[in-house]
Amino acid sequence: MTKNGITYSQAGVDIDAGNALVDRIKPAAKSTDRPGVMAGLGGFGGLFDLKGAGFTDPVLVAATDGVGTKLRIAIDTGNVDTIGVDLVAMCVNDLVCQGAEPLFFLDYFATGKLDVDSAARIVEGIAAGCRASGCALIGGETAEMPGMYAKDDFDLAGFSVGAMERGTELPAGVGEGDVLLGLGSDGVHSNGYSLVRKIVELTGLGWDDDCPFAEGTLGAALLAPTRLYVKSALAAIRAGGVHGLAHITGGGLTENLPRVLPEGMGATIDLSSWQLPPVFRWLAEKGGLEQAELLKTFNAGIGMVVVVAADRVEPLTALLAEAGETVSVLGSVEPGEGVRYSGALL
Repeated sequence: MTKNGITYSQAGVDIDAGNALVDRIKPAAKSTDRPGVMAGLGGFGGLFDLKGAGFTDPVLVAATDGVGTKLRIAIDTGNVDTIGVDLVAMCVNDLVCQGAEPLFFLDYFATGKLDVDSAARIVEGIAAGCRASGCALIGGETAEMPGMYAKDDFDLAGFSVGAMERGTELPAGVGEGDVLLGLGSDGVHSNGYSLVRKIVELTGLGWDDDCPFAEGTLGAALLAPTRLYVKSALAAIRAGGVHGLAHITGGGLTENLPRVLPEGMGATIDLSSWQLPPVFRWLAEKGGLEQAELLKTFNAGIGMVVVVAADRVEPLTALLAEAGETVSVLGSVEPGEGVRYSGALL
């Protein structure tokens, strides 16, 4: 207690630590600058000039998301360096599905007790995700909330805005005979982790134990960040022949692919057209998961589906592969409803 009473710091909120965090992350935010950014961190809001970004008649697209209970693994292991990449990916991968170029990003970080080093590493991960997707980190909020979170716990949310020229929205023109190109995932990405954690609990393994399906520890393998598809997807869109994109997150192929299909159209997918990554095979084995459950919970190795005109399959496959994507021809758009599978993953 001070002479005049209790202080904010004694109540559990350290304003000086918050200021120190802002100073530390300014270089990370600055590294994400792109055309259109008008100011750095520190104001009451972030400014962005659409004309400066090269748009003439733009339509704005906004997306918001979090990382889910994957955060629990990051917190328990102390490995927080890439969880910010996940946060960015979950937003910008959605934006590009509308045909939009991500422009800027804002984050919300809440914790029980602010650890400047840990928080800075998280934001530096966010900046890395922004750089990789051509998106500027122009603002955010840090909230120290004692009593709401345990000391080392934290939560993350993100918000991104993108733009496209009017009339270029996706999906557009999806129809019978269109071909489904699947882009490989980098693992579990950022959904289904409540089931992942339950399965790991049943095995009796700890996060620091050797991973049974990859090199390194189990925790590190399961924290592999969500793949960013923005630059390759935008290149495909600009090349022509892309009718739609579906980001495969919670709900898997079964729930996400129908979101880009017009009424009366379904999708046929050959499950033998790609290899199920080892992490999913391990989860299915240890959890006794049926194939339908796997396909409705996880991405199963396909993180993005690109719906393309049949006569554009070859050039777009080559373009996407050159951009670093692993491309599989999954199937096609056909009359019907929902997703129909043939073959087997397991």
